[in-house]
Amino acid sequence: MSEASSSSSSAAAPPPAPAPAPAPALDPEAIALMADEAPPEEMTLVLKWNGKEYTVRAMGDDTLLELKRRISELTDVLPKRQRLLYPKIMLNDDSVLLSSIPFKRNLKITMIGTVEEEIYVDQPDDPEVVDDHELFKSEVTAIKDNEVYKKKLKRRASQYKFKLLNPCREGKRLLVLDIDYTLFDHKSPAENPMELMRPYLHEFLTYAYAEYDIMIWSATSMKWVQLKMEQLGVLSNPNYKITALMDHLAMITVQSDKYYANKIFDCKPLGIIWAKFPEFYNEKNTIMFDDLRRNFVMNPQNGLVIRPFNKASKNRSRDKELVHLTQYLLAIAELEDFSKLDHDAWESFMENGKRRRHR
Repeated sequence: MSEASSSSSSAAAPPPAPAPAPAPALDPEAIALMADEAPPEEMTLVLKWNGKEYTVRAMGDDTLLELKRRISELTDVLPKRQRLLYPKIMLNDDSVLLSSIPFKRNLKITMIGTVEEEIYVDQPDDPEVVDDHELFKSEVTAIKDNEVYKKKLKRRASQYKFKLLNPCREGKRLLVLDIDYTLFDHKSPAENPMELMRPYLHEFLTYAYAEYDIMIWSATSMKWVQLKMEQLGVLSNPNYKITALMDHLAMITVQSDKYYANKIFDCKPLGIIWAKFPEFYNEKNTIMFDDLRRNFVMNPQNGLVIRPFNKASKNRSRDKELVHLTQYLLAIAELEDFSKLDHDAWESFMENGKRRRHR
């Protein structure tokens, strides 16, 4: 009887379930396709500041820093001046994705922050500049080829509104210029902003304009971009015209595993310009000058790191960077493809050109 029971019991026992098959790995193209089919969720948030309420729209894959940019567009309070408060949640990590923050519909974000009424605000030195070159050498490829950032760039290109001042000119190359420490010493004290203008600026822009359309792109608000350029006489000079102005809202946030302490930084992806004006500009005819290499991380082949112009009162009489770069721009203007040049070696390029002419 016991044997029969035992036999009956063992016969009734189900066979062990087969192990589940491993999920197939997704390649980057498949991930990008999924992102297109199921775009990040749009979020609508309410911000309280200065006695008013603002509706802020963002995407789930935006970072907190990018939310601050959108807030800046509504309030004129720059991201670095914003302190965001939310019940029971610390909003102090700019790299965190908004989709990971448990926002509730009935709660509002409160902001503490002040509009910058004065353009020449004393700012601490940027500690990130020290390791700028290391980022470029070790991680640029991983960042620029990241499908998440490509997707973010595509969305930013569709949303961003350029301040177009003059029409694009057919057949011209494109020169994109930073402002702070590139064209202007934004930190040194001065009674007149002209005292902080980089030497030979107007001559440089005049010669460049013969071969290049010129866009100005700064990591500040459009209000200050326009004000700086007006004060320096750039927007009213009869010898050249600026095609467009761009501000911090055109930038995207990317993340690095090794770069610096908080791992997050902004960059200036030229793809936003190329997507807006594809019939005029592309990676083959565009060059950008900036004193920060990290701003080129999405398009390293198009960036030239200019020596920063600072301590204007001390260096004004001996700074000839724009004179030499004028010669470089004119020397390469007839080349078919800028992206094949090593802009880090621009001085060697000029020196070799002199040798060739003297043979």
